[in-house]
Amino acid sequence: MVVARKQTLVQLSDELLAQLDEIAARRKLSRSQLIRDALEQYLRDEHEAEIDREIVEAYTRMPPPEHDPWAETAAIESIRAEPW
Repeated sequence: MVVARKQTLVQLSDELLAQLDEIAARRKLSRSQLIRDALEQYLRDEHEAEIDREIVEAYTRMPPPEHDPWAETAAIESIRAEPW
């Protein structure tokens, strides 16, 4: 499947470019492919982190359960009835 692409210019330090070229050579990838792969992984990680943040936020929004004296009494009676 061919995906339409747009070219973009990104400025990198000499050190970062050298590291990028080293990894690309080891993996037998072009510099462009390595950058695309790394960016796709970063965006997936960010999406998953956002889902995690939303789950945590939803749980912290939930009010704590109300104190139920009937349930507490029933639990204590059940524990006392156990033949420990």
